[in-house]
Amino acid sequence: MRLYADVLRVPHVAWLLAATIAARLPIGINALAIVLYLREERGSFAIAGVAAGALALGGALGAPVQGRLVDGLGQRRVLIPLALGHGAGLAALVFATESGAPGAVLVACGLLAGFAMPPTSAVLRSMWPSLLRERPDLVQPAYALDSVLIEIIFILGPLLTAIATTVLSPAAALAISAGSVIVGTTAFTASPASRAVQPQRGRTRGSRLGALASPGVRTLAITSLPLGIGIGMCEVTLPAFSDASGAAATAGLLLAIWSLGSAAGGLVYGVLPNRPPVERVYLLIAALLPLGLLPMAAATSVPVMAVLVIPAGIFLAPLLATQNELVARVAPDDARTEAYTWPMTCFVGGIALGAALAGVLVEEAGWRPSFLVAGALAGVATVIAIARRDTVAPRDLAPA
Repeated sequence: MRLYADVLRVPHVAWLLAATIAARLPIGINALAIVLYLREERGSFAIAGVAAGALALGGALGAPVQGRLVDGLGQRRVLIPLALGHGAGLAALVFATESGAPGAVLVACGLLAGFAMPPTSAVLRSMWPSLLRERPDLVQPAYALDSVLIEIIFILGPLLTAIATTVLSPAAALAISAGSVIVGTTAFTASPASRAVQPQRGRTRGSRLGALASPGVRTLAITSLPLGIGIGMCEVTLPAFSDASGAAATAGLLLAIWSLGSAAGGLVYGVLPNRPPVERVYLLIAALLPLGLLPMAAATSVPVMAVLVIPAGIFLAPLLATQNELVARVAPDDARTEAYTWPMTCFVGGIALGAALAGVLVEEAGWRPSFLVAGALAGVATVIAIARRDTVAPRDLAPA
């Protein structure tokens, strides 16, 4: 753990990480809180699910736009208004619900709130090279720690939502989410490290593609889509397995173990000594992750599945960490923040598609085929990564 302690001792890093956790906590709260709140107020899982999906869609659509704005206008001028807009979107959702507004209005509020989610994770990732320029040996554990924190948010968020809903109400969980993003984003932009980052005043505008003008960024974005589809299918198929096993309540436990497995994998990856070049590690992990998903189709009981979800999750955080390291290599100098948003946008979009696909497949064929299809689709990412591996090679070796 010494390397992680060294990362936290770098000036401004501990503050930025704590602020990022607060600012990104809503991604672990909002979906569940919206479903619980609208189910309670409107008595319908359908409208609740659509509104939660609209929030996720808004986040996926908004991240690249926001990243480009941050690159051009600066962090504080973009992140603070976005945080206020996200809080306002959640408040509008509650107000519209209490006022008896039609379902379409609730969906629009969810879309607005998601679109305004500040991309603080992408911003921090774009800052790692400069924050650690005097300690390049800490880049690997820093990106690993970043990925692990996302997993922690996905564990803490639902737990906090459950507590707030039980003690207060689902609406209170949404209020906590709004307050968290505003406080966290304000703290992030108050850091001297954030204030020191200057916008790209003289940005090159020769391509409307922005960060996607980089072949390497395109590769990382494209591979993230089938990977997200596979993960999204598993997130729906695990509850289907629990239900079919007569233990529906264990779904949350299985998902939590999966996240813990991912966090453990990320922590181990971050301190691996004598690591091969990152592009080779990325290809290896991209090949191992789909293979980790397939054994879940052979589960015979909940205890067996509790064991199988560990290897299924253990490669996820390391894959995201290596992916972010590669983004730092291939991102255009004038679109670094935007570059970090594209792989995650495609990943989240893939999760949404995978969830929808798994819902149909589980109904028609059962949970076992759904796990097999998830592994196969995640394997498509491996094929793409191998076929386009030259685009993420070191720049002095990459083809022109």
